[in-house]
Amino acid sequence: MPREKGRKVVASNKKARHDYAVLDTYEAGMALTGTEVKSLRAGRASLVDAFAQERDGELYLHGMHIPEYAQGTWTNHEPRRTRKLLLNRLEINRLLGKLKESGLTLVPLQVYFSDGWAKVEIGLARGKKSYDKRQDLAKRDADREIQRAAGRRGKGMNE
Repeated sequence: MPREKGRKVVASNKKARHDYAVLDTYEAGMALTGTEVKSLRAGRASLVDAFAQERDGELYLHGMHIPEYAQGTWTNHEPRRTRKLLLNRLEINRLLGKLKESGLTLVPLQVYFSDGWAKVEIGLARGKKSYDKRQDLAKRDADREIQRAAGRRGKGMNE
């Protein structure tokens, strides 16, 4: 069977970019079982409340929900188990150094298949305050209104 090409997004964490200011992103592999991969290929996963954390010099993904595979047997996986992230030692050391800074955390942004391999995009992020979130929403609304006005002007519908 030929290996699939390209990038197929399974799940994305839209709330992460709302709640956090993402400073840097990294692509990491995941140590998964067979039924987890099959469930991901079916497009079923949730990144709500998921986060990455260091333990014993390694990075682990906590709280990611991959539902049990429907055709699985007694070998099925636990939906919210802790999964190891696969990164180069240099990347892990760089991330751990940055995590020592106050207020930084690792947040999963997307789970996807890249050339047939299950990957997770994790972001080094700082939590936003509520007024930062309001400013972002106001800026987005203003940009949207500017686009609408430009579109109306382009169609000759001046108001």
